[in-house]
Amino acid sequence: MDTKTIGLWMYENSGGRKIQDKICKKLQERDINTLREVDLRNAIAKNGHILHKGNKLDKLDLFLSYNASQQTQYQMYLYKALSKVIPTINSFASFELSEDKFQTAFVLRKNKISTPDYKLCHRDDKQHLQSIIKEWSKMVYKPTDGWGGMGLTKIDSAEKLDMLMPFLNQMDLRYFYVEKFIDYDNTDFRVDIVDGKFVSCYGRKAIANEWRTNVACGGSVFMREANDEVIALALKASKITGLDIAGVDIIYDREKEEYIVLEVNGIPAFATPEQEKQGLNFNDKKIDLIVDLIEKKVCKKKNALNKQIYKTQGVA
Repeated sequence: MDTKTIGLWMYENSGGRKIQDKICKKLQERDINTLREVDLRNAIAKNGHILHKGNKLDKLDLFLSYNASQQTQYQMYLYKALSKVIPTINSFASFELSEDKFQTAFVLRKNKISTPDYKLCHRDDKQHLQSIIKEWSKMVYKPTDGWGGMGLTKIDSAEKLDMLMPFLNQMDLRYFYVEKFIDYDNTDFRVDIVDGKFVSCYGRKAIANEWRTNVACGGSVFMREANDEVIALALKASKITGLDIAGVDIIYDREKEEYIVLEVNGIPAFATPEQEKQGLNFNDKKIDLIVDLIEKKVCKKKNALNKQIYKTQGVA
């Protein structure tokens, strides 16, 4: 049997290594080998190949990147190149979209999915920013490429905006992305989707005197069931963004009385060992769906290659 090989770069903390072991074991049972710890930070590109510790990554059957906290611009650049010649999970185009909060919100709204009202303006257009705070009374400044809630800043007055502007100008930003602050109960739904299938849902809650639910900002995870409306919204958002693996953050807007998509993440975390003890038991289901997805994409690549060979050889 023709054995295939994929590359894998995955986080190892918070139970990540155990997840890796399970993924690799299940892939091996399907005659798919795994080249682990493929950190593109240690790769080089030359003469038509991308090399990592002597391995030609462009000859792999697939590359799965699953590490949010250690990304660099160099890795992203090589990820983009690699995605042009082999299947990747997620595709670079979809991953790049999910990494940009404005681009994601723009695409979602164009496809009639509710998100917070947003505005993007040039950094020199201070007058427009001042008009926004007058219109909304409260807004949130978001770095378009941030994660884990880092860099989010709540602005609830013209004075606070004036105080923030010098700091933002020092960052040499070319544009500002702001969202209207949503009246919600300081909890959200995190819905995991793999290959268009619902995996799980849990909730996150902000700590006292905080409005961000992100765990990195002190938020806590709790058991939470998703209703049909929340699941359908998450499935639609993941499909529109083109993500094979997605974590969709959804909150309930009490003013508009509707669920809205806050973010779509391309690298949603597995449950940590501590969270599993709380009852979050979706890891095995998520692993099985990811392994199925990898096998499907590897087989799809093989079939496409065989068709090309037959065509070249003149075989009908």
